[in-house]
Amino acid sequence: MDPILIVILLLVLFFGFLVIFAVSIYNALVTLRNRYKNAFSQIDVQLKRRYDLIPNLVETAKGYMKHERETLEAVIQARNMASQANQKAAQNPGDPSAMKGLMGAEAALTGSLGKLFALSEAYPDLKANQNMMQLTEELTSTENKIAFARQAYNDSVMRYNTKREVFPNNLFAGVFNFQEAQLFEIEDPAAREAVKVDFS
Repeated sequence: MDPILIVILLLVLFFGFLVIFAVSIYNALVTLRNRYKNAFSQIDVQLKRRYDLIPNLVETAKGYMKHERETLEAVIQARNMASQANQKAAQNPGDPSAMKGLMGAEAALTGSLGKLFALSEAYPDLKANQNMMQLTEELTSTENKIAFARQAYNDSVMRYNTKREVFPNNLFAGVFNFQEAQLFEIEDPAAREAVKVDFS
């Protein structure tokens, strides 16, 4: 067999292997990126549920907490800001600035809800209201679902970021513009606690 033909055949095989290797890495990164985006959509569903429950909770509390208008308005304002931040993050869950904005808005909302529940302790009629009890139970359930969804999202982001950063994947990730994804972390230690809802 002609040596030039052997060299050409080896080069074709080498470049064929290189193309298959690159396609494999690219497809793995796309798959992991789609998984973390899907995981964020699960957070998005629960956050929207939370945002829908909060106005009902505030409306129920308004009838009893007439002198706490400032607190009630702060909850609604924090809810609106969190909802806007969530919409921005949902458009691109991999955007670090959008995720940081969402994390900050969620921390503020959790804080204002905590103040609402602390104030509501002073209103026995409100604590005994069936609608309020049902709403707080739904909110507690939703908070738990958010925590589970956030954990699944962070696990997906970790897998994606790890795959993206290991050699030789990091070479291809840079070429194909696979950016680092942002974890959904809570920076304020007080906000790490779930909203405590207790009307017993």
